Amino acid sequence: MWNWFKNLILFVKTKRFVKHLGLIILTYFLVIGIVIFYLDSYTNHGQKIEVPNLVGKNISSIQSILEELDLEYEVVEVKYDPKKIKRTILDQDPKSTELSDIYVKEGRVIRLKISKASDLVEMPDLISKSERFALQVLKNRGLKYEIEYKKSSESDGAVLNQKFKGRAIKAGDKLPIGSVIILVVGRNEGGEPVQIPNLYGLTLEEARSLLGENSGISFFSVCPDCINESDSLKARIESQVPEFVEETLSPYGTTVTVYATPNFRDDL
Repeated sequence: MWNWFKNLILFVKTKRFVKHLGLIILTYFLVIGIVIFYLDSYTNHGQKIEVPNLVGKNISSIQSILEELDLEYEVVEVKYDPKKIKRTILDQDPKSTELSDIYVKEGRVIRLKISKASDLVEMPDLISKSERFALQVLKNRGLKYEIEYKKSSESDGAVLNQKFKGRAIKAGDKLPIGSVIILVVGRNEGGEPVQIPNLYGLTLEEARSLLGENSGISFFSVCPDCINESDSLKARIESQVPEFVEETLSPYGTTVTVYATPNFRDDL
């Protein structure tokens, strides 16, 4: 064992060993230096670029701003906003440096959310519906309306036609929010004013039969919870439009819209 250690010590002291050890150390530091230089170059170590505030600008105007900073952008979401001009930037990620204190390196992609000019909704089927009901449906869908009255002895107060830009439009057609729908509503210009009866608590059939005795009143029912015929038969009326007001007359041909439920509870 002693001879082995003695020979090892003698070998370490030789010029050959010292030469190879020096080459190994030199190679090690050379490789480490190259790797560090490459990583610094590849990752732009130490580089700090301020993120500009793009919110509120139009996307067509930001190209030159980002090119000067060696940054890029990507549109990740297009959102309808009626208060903004088309292609206005609504949000950005990352936020601007002045708001977030975040700095980036060249080549960083700024993700943007921008506005679009309009959103589409489906046109509902309003034919034969009461004027009051039709207007409420249009409001709920973000559509505007104009009313044209047409003389009609059988459909007083009911929608006879629905038009967009002068042409009839079918249910299900897609329209931009804010579009103006023209409703052609029937109006019976003859006949004496009528008393609207109190329909609260009646079944739909009872109400239909009661109103059927008066040719000056039209009937329209709404029952969102009526899934089948059985529900419709037992459903009772919770409210009505126009409401019942004693000794108050309504125009001849008025349409009474009732709202019923099969789960009726008489809390009066």
